[in-house]
Amino acid sequence: MSSRTPAADTEPVDDVDDSAGVEDADSGKRTKNERPGATRNAATKPTTGDASGRSAGAAAAASIPAIVVEAIRNLLARPLASYQLILTMSFLLTAFGLVMVLSASSVEGYSKEGSAYGLFATQVIFALLGLVVFYLMLRVPVRLLRRFAAPSMFVAVVLLTLVLIPGIGTLSQGARRWFVIYGLSVQPSELVKVALCIWGAHLLASRRRDNASLRELLVPLVPVAMLVCLLIILEPNLSTTITIAIIVGALLWFAGLPVKVFVSFAVSGIALAVILALAEGYRSQRVMSFLGNVDDPQGAGYQARQATYALANGGVFGVGLGQSSAKWNYLPNAHNDFIFAIIGEELGLLGGLMVVFLFVVLAYIGFRIAHRSTDPFLRLMSATITVLITAQAFINIGYVIGLLPVTGIQLPLISAGGTSTLTVLAMLGLLANAARHEPEAVATLTSGSPSRVARWLRLPTPVAYRQTRAESLRDRLDQRRTGGPRAATAGGRGGRGPVSRRRPPSGRAPSPDAGRSRGRFALPWKRGKSSSQPPRDDRRQDRSAPRTGGGNTWGARSAASGRAGGPARRPRPGTSPRDGVDYGVGYRGSGRSGPNGRVRGAGRW
Repeated sequence: MSSRTPAADTEPVDDVDDSAGVEDADSGKRTKNERPGATRNAATKPTTGDASGRSAGAAAAASIPAIVVEAIRNLLARPLASYQLILTMSFLLTAFGLVMVLSASSVEGYSKEGSAYGLFATQVIFALLGLVVFYLMLRVPVRLLRRFAAPSMFVAVVLLTLVLIPGIGTLSQGARRWFVIYGLSVQPSELVKVALCIWGAHLLASRRRDNASLRELLVPLVPVAMLVCLLIILEPNLSTTITIAIIVGALLWFAGLPVKVFVSFAVSGIALAVILALAEGYRSQRVMSFLGNVDDPQGAGYQARQATYALANGGVFGVGLGQSSAKWNYLPNAHNDFIFAIIGEELGLLGGLMVVFLFVVLAYIGFRIAHRSTDPFLRLMSATITVLITAQAFINIGYVIGLLPVTGIQLPLISAGGTSTLTVLAMLGLLANAARHEPEAVATLTSGSPSRVARWLRLPTPVAYRQTRAESLRDRLDQRRTGGPRAATAGGRGGRGPVSRRRPPSGRAPSPDAGRSRGRFALPWKRGKSSSQPPRDDRRQDRSAPRTGGGNTWGARSAASGRAGGPARRPRPGTSPRDGVDYGVGYRGSGRSGPNGRVRGAGRW
């Protein structure tokens, strides 16, 4: 059996070969002598297949960026994209900040309090409180937010005054900045940031018009801001004074302050900051050390030098989470002002770039919300909050890596600091609230059923914004006074005769864009572009169309009466029981709107 097994194994092979050769001979195409050529031809086929596979792989790799870009566009095209992105960024920054605070504060906490989790536990408490405040800011109606803007600013100023009184404010490290309540320290200078953003946006949005005077833009915003800065300087706290100046500068810039006046204010603020920095001993030493005039590696330049060592030790990929050597009492305030150095050491260059990327994305989302909002108050507030958070982040990163002198401004949501975390989460809650009031978001949330998360959180339905009647009348008067298009086309609308163009009282010729502009509150990328109204026929068509929800119903009635030949009749403010509009704010008091609640005011500023 063993002798027959090889024969049995080889016979099928010989049969196949012979049969193949016979078939080739009968067909006249191939013989056994030509089989090596066939083998060579067959060997070339995988080579062609490999080339086509490589080309297909290269094409697929080249299409990956296009796929990513298309996916991002589809994400941003969703009506609630801004709202969902703000929620995501708030969660990511808060969670990452808690992890880094635990890593950076473990050694110092154990050496001082005997527990590596002491500072981390305090940060967790404030983060939870911040999430509660985030939820409250997300729920509060915009009309109530504006109504309590001035009282909140007054309370913040009172708290800044009380913290300076001995026995009420707590003195720590030569500064009186905190209230201690049941073991938790609260810093009123952080709370005033939120109050100033809300109150300043409300004040400037209430005074918007084409020919607003310089005094209307500056008073009382600048005097109140100067009072706040004076109280903060007395603590003393120069870093928070800088952030207050950033808030005021952002408000005035987005409110349309003339460039020359804005530049003069900016130069004056920088000069004052330099004087204050050089007036105090330790601050002047930091500035001189940054400029290279003082070489004291164990004195004023110690912190900055140790931060540089930590960043250099991290390299590209870092030494690993929790493995930093700088936090072993080499780098002071490693968990607070210089936590970015710990990030760079433990997570390397990639970790630092990740933090920068997160704040860049947050800035884009904030400006996107401001650009898409129709309410001038929400636009001003969103843009100012975005500038404040982004400026704080990049100032902190700048002085950690050695590009700026040390100022003590914290890294938002990442540095250890209870009140700072609380206020930043409150600001992000306001951004999320503004994102839910975008026109597309309002249309989506009012037309469909609420999502499961919205029902669980019991979030109110947002209300579409529209211009109040007082604002509409004021805009018309301004446009007629400046000889705008509405003044030229007033005849034939509402049964009124033509109105002749008149030069403004100042004697200056009217600007060609005077009647088209909807105010001075244009974002920087919108300046220089005319935010013109629709053509006259389109406006007439819009006014004649039936409106529901937040629409301007009296305009439709006046246009209809004008076409009928009768005089235009304007109803008295507050006589429409369906609307229930708060005429000082521009939102309906019921907190609800119909499915077409966004029809009026889209694109208005």
